[in-house]
Amino acid sequence: MRPWPPLLLLCCWGLPPVVGRRYPHSAVLDGASRYRLSWAPQGSSIAFRLEVRTQGYVGFGFSPTGAMASADIVVGGVDRGKPYLQDCFTDADRTLKKDSQQDYHLEYAMENRTHTILVFSRQLHTCDVNDKSITESTVRVIWAYHDKDFRETGPNYHGSNRGTKSLRLLNPEKTAVISPSLPYFDLTNQDVPIPDKDTTYWCQMFKIPTVHGKHHVIQVEPLIQKDHESMVHHILLYQCSSTLNDSILDYGHECYHPNMPESFLTCETVIFAWAIGGEGFTYPPHVGLSIGTAADPQYVLMEVHYDNPSYLEGKMDSSGLRLFYTPDLRRYDAGVIEAGLWVSLFHNIPPGMPKFMSEGHCTLECLKEALDAEKPSGIHIFAVLLHAHLAGRAIRVRHFHNGHEQPPLAYDDDFDFNFQEFQYLKEERLILPGDNLVTECHYSTINRSHMTWGGFSTRNEMCLSYLLYYPRINLTRCASIPDIMEQLQFIGVKEIYRPVRTWPFIIKSPKQYKNLSFVDAMNKFKWTREQGLSYNNFVLSLPVNVRCSKTDNAEWTIQGMMAVPPEIERPYVTEPVLCGSSSCLSHNLLAVLLVALYIATTTRNSGPFVL
Repeated sequence: MRPWPPLLLLCCWGLPPVVGRRYPHSAVLDGASRYRLSWAPQGSSIAFRLEVRTQGYVGFGFSPTGAMASADIVVGGVDRGKPYLQDCFTDADRTLKKDSQQDYHLEYAMENRTHTILVFSRQLHTCDVNDKSITESTVRVIWAYHDKDFRETGPNYHGSNRGTKSLRLLNPEKTAVISPSLPYFDLTNQDVPIPDKDTTYWCQMFKIPTVHGKHHVIQVEPLIQKDHESMVHHILLYQCSSTLNDSILDYGHECYHPNMPESFLTCETVIFAWAIGGEGFTYPPHVGLSIGTAADPQYVLMEVHYDNPSYLEGKMDSSGLRLFYTPDLRRYDAGVIEAGLWVSLFHNIPPGMPKFMSEGHCTLECLKEALDAEKPSGIHIFAVLLHAHLAGRAIRVRHFHNGHEQPPLAYDDDFDFNFQEFQYLKEERLILPGDNLVTECHYSTINRSHMTWGGFSTRNEMCLSYLLYYPRINLTRCASIPDIMEQLQFIGVKEIYRPVRTWPFIIKSPKQYKNLSFVDAMNKFKWTREQGLSYNNFVLSLPVNVRCSKTDNAEWTIQGMMAVPPEIERPYVTEPVLCGSSSCLSHNLLAVLLVALYIATTTRNSGPFVL
């Protein structure tokens, strides 16, 4: 391979040299391994390396939807020995245009008989309206390539050599190295028939393999059956009651079904979560998931959410999880808290709303009771998984200490239903008695004509955050639900039939809703955007029912009590963005001017100064 020499560019201040640069992150963007992206965040800038199997042009960019419209794009290559890179953008009609502000800076280019390699960098925030700011949120990367080079008349159409992939470009670097010889065990379904219906939750019981003494699980990897990547939406692993026996093993059943085995109801404590698009999870060097002691899970329930919107028939699945463990104990045992909105019909979103916000509260009362009893010095959160369904657009976990708002625990302003994974926090967050957390979910139901309800189908909604923390305490769920009777008063409901014998319960008055379930009544109401906005503000002000759970279906005393949500600033105000320079030249010009000013002021009495 004969490389082209690195381009000689004006050096931007603070930009490290290309030689010796490490790229801690990488991803193959296509299914044929022809397009590899590597990247390295560097303070206020980020460097990219593209290695693509082509001798033509390479396209790369960011899109709000994963499509070509309104995208931030860079096109580059090596044409007859001359490297090139052009900062472009597309309008709403997908027309490619050259950006008047060139914010991508080529550092290296090489082409051989099979591949093209490009290395370039840009600022995270350029303040160019045609560029997308790069934040900790999900980024929808788009890519393309062609066997011919880019010409002044425009690029040749890439045809099928294109695609999109969601990534988080500013994830912290994973420093933990796991030995390939570590023992592991698999928890996998065995030829589960996927029904030809939209959504199926399948539950399977497993027994954790017997190990001699305490061990720590330090890595979990998804085992998704080939070609089922779009059907396996998420996998939850629950700890079950220690009183069970082996008679419940090797038996699977549809979850949340009237005929579901009673043993499944003892499995309430989430110990791990994986969602579509996510990769394997490695625990930090000082933390592990404990197995092998009496307090640890002996029986677990694996819940797999199958998404089959095309109603495909005859599909069988054997997906699951692989858990790597070690006898070399870490300092702390990990735990998981499910926070947010308790999944129920009490969570609802009117139709036709371009924006709607729901909040789930991990209340001060719940955290105080649990922490005071178990760990007054607090717990440390080190990773968060944000979870919603198809209407979800953004999620944020807000943290308050003694009523004062702290920086967000985690956020994703560009939530992608098809890409949900644990976010490692850059710095662990201490949660103390007196703290409370608010999981804030933003939705769009602009194309829906009926109410969207909280529920398990992907067409229903959720608003959850799974908090990985240490040291483990006896708190598994810290959530809330708004009062449903207060919600019904908004549409004019006056009375329901009591005692409640059916679910959803039936309305008695007024006449227009008589004998309707509250679900039918909410759907019957004539929603407008103005009414939807008023309803949103109304629901956010309602008292909430506290859900505060322990393991083995036990509850803290605050469970079921009503609490007033804290007064918080809405909408959340983000920190102002500091923009990078639009070009290296501006950096150098500024440097020259500063030097000139310094010399002018220091030589004021020693004769004239000429620049």
